[in-house]
Amino acid sequence: MALPARRSTELQTWNPFRELDDLHERMSRLMESTFGETRNGLTSWVPAVDIEETDEAFLVEAELPGVKRDDVTVELRDNELTIHGEIKERERTGVLRRQTRRTGQFDYRVVLPGDVDADNVEANLQEGILRVTVRKAEQAKPRRIEITAA
Repeated sequence: MALPARRSTELQTWNPFRELDDLHERMSRLMESTFGETRNGLTSWVPAVDIEETDEAFLVEAELPGVKRDDVTVELRDNELTIHGEIKERERTGVLRRQTRRTGQFDYRVVLPGDVDADNVEANLQEGILRVTVRKAEQAKPRRIEITAA
């Protein structure tokens, strides 16, 4: 036998932003459980990156706002470029009501096509953008072939 449902007589005002906040929170938890890894209690994430190829080099630009130069490592092993680091949570004096900026460890890995010159790599961090220039090996650079008449 089913019991009758009891309904509350309290009226609540509808707040569409509360529903959006709930939806955002649930989606964030879903994305972190699907894609985010945790290491030592810190969430790992991937920064936004652009990769451009020129005749001379591969140019990699990663958005790392608020990251200090000492908190980032750039490594090149064979053709694999790895950018690893951490955005540290700053100390706060008040109560944090909302946080949408990323903190924690980040990792980015990419295998660059073609031969690269591992001894000729430059990395520069300025205004929150890490620019890594990986020069191509001499044999990988395109060469113009002169056509002769027969």
